[in-house]
Amino acid sequence: MSKKKIAFGVDVGGSGIKGAPVNLNKGSLIGDRLRIPTPTPATPEAVADVIGQVVAAHDEVRGDAPIGVTVPGVVTHGVVRSAANIDPSWIGVDAKALFEERLGHPVHVVNDADAAGVAEMAYGAAEDVRGLVILTTLGTGIGTALIHDGVLVPNSELGHLELDGGDAEDTAASSAREREDLSWEDWAKRLQRYYRHVEDVLWPDLFVVGGGVSSQANQFLPLLDLRTPIVAAKLRNKAGIIGAARLAADD
Repeated sequence: MSKKKIAFGVDVGGSGIKGAPVNLNKGSLIGDRLRIPTPTPATPEAVADVIGQVVAAHDEVRGDAPIGVTVPGVVTHGVVRSAANIDPSWIGVDAKALFEERLGHPVHVVNDADAAGVAEMAYGAAEDVRGLVILTTLGTGIGTALIHDGVLVPNSELGHLELDGGDAEDTAASSAREREDLSWEDWAKRLQRYYRHVEDVLWPDLFVVGGGVSSQANQFLPLLDLRTPIVAAKLRNKAGIIGAARLAADD
């Protein structure tokens, strides 16, 4: 396999930092991914050190492949602009410059939900779908990615739409279901309001639902009554790695 067919993806999460080389032809990981617990506190410098460990562990396979890294925040031109679900010390940090200094290699930095959306568009549940696809990751918060005719519209942040006087993710994220011990039926009522609000604003052609809870999609997706088709993501916890690698290769 030539180097042009390989890129390296790193997905920075709240509990773990995961990475692996990616076969860009197949959208699959090459070998096992390495996961290292996210440091506490998860400052930019501490996270950069762990990313360095993850990448170094795959140097023999990775070679000079492009490197993509996800961050759970808005990213513009490599700079992190928000920190709704990460350490506030990230705000204003030039993550691209920081990671490149640690790795000695060009790095593409992207919002985590955007990376997952690109992966699902290229290799997963939204493959070959035209029009507007909205991926939502239901976890600690609600991350979103907008893909129009295969092109990413970055940093959509639809989890922060106002719903019942506050951020939608405060009441409709998977963490809210767990925190309030909601039944699937009660949580689905909140999701119904959220997705109906999004589809009334943007009229998408497809919703793709990611995040860890998507593995239990049969518990709540059938309870939703939307005009937009809604399906579970296919790539699950590999989507961030694969999407980051894909975007790095296209950078």
